[in-house]
Amino acid sequence: MVARNPAYREAVTDSHAPQAPTVAALTASGSLPNAAQVRRLMHDLRRMLLSYKFGIDEVMTKISILREEFRQIHDYNPIEHVGSRLKTFESILAKARRKDIPLTMQGIRGEMFDIAGVRVTCSFVSDIYRVRDMIIGQGDVTLVEERDYIAHPKPSGYKSLHLIVRIPVYLSDRVEDVLVEIQLRTIAMDFWASLEHKIFYKLGQTVPKHLSDSLKLAADVAWSLDTSMERIHEEVRTIAGDADPLDGLDAMGPEEMLAAFIRTVDVSDQG
Repeated sequence: MVARNPAYREAVTDSHAPQAPTVAALTASGSLPNAAQVRRLMHDLRRMLLSYKFGIDEVMTKISILREEFRQIHDYNPIEHVGSRLKTFESILAKARRKDIPLTMQGIRGEMFDIAGVRVTCSFVSDIYRVRDMIIGQGDVTLVEERDYIAHPKPSGYKSLHLIVRIPVYLSDRVEDVLVEIQLRTIAMDFWASLEHKIFYKLGQTVPKHLSDSLKLAADVAWSLDTSMERIHEEVRTIAGDADPLDGLDAMGPEEMLAAFIRTVDVSDQG
């Protein structure tokens, strides 16, 4: 597990800037922001969220390029699905209230690391670490934090690899460093996590023990499925070998050879 880099917090926290009261302090004192302060906060939040959206776009573009490269050049694509989400104003303010985070851009950027999120679903467990290395190996991506819930699952049985990365976003008048959380899972892990989220959303924190035990058992079954399918996958690759898409060209005539080659280098969008 990689410890969070304190340099980022220092970069986004200006000790000389005026410190706004926290949400909890405002509520307790009854001294709520005036209309001008609220308008300014909303303006700053909107501008900040736009930067985070662009950060998501940057990560999604990187992953899209990797997927296309694997589809065109290699005989196997480790990335099954990709999705993203951006926290809403309401979610940010609710978390600020729960965590007693100052309502300033410095406070929000310095304390919230999940405003921008990208989820990558991979075919097999080994693919997760393979894609992870490809992402953080890029020159403009800085790994800030890594939490490996595959090697160290949560007590509930949750498994996933979480990365917090810093991405530069080039705007018209400046460059902003944006944090994006990337979650990498297998199909089985994603299926389990989606159902677990729905169950806890309906029941809150009062999930009966027998349901928690059943969820943990289901997580173990999902892990068994992951390991079994990966073993089968490796055996198939060993038996089949690494097939070259141009194999067999020597037996073709010139026109057939050219047509076959054109099919292998077709880079048009095929969905």
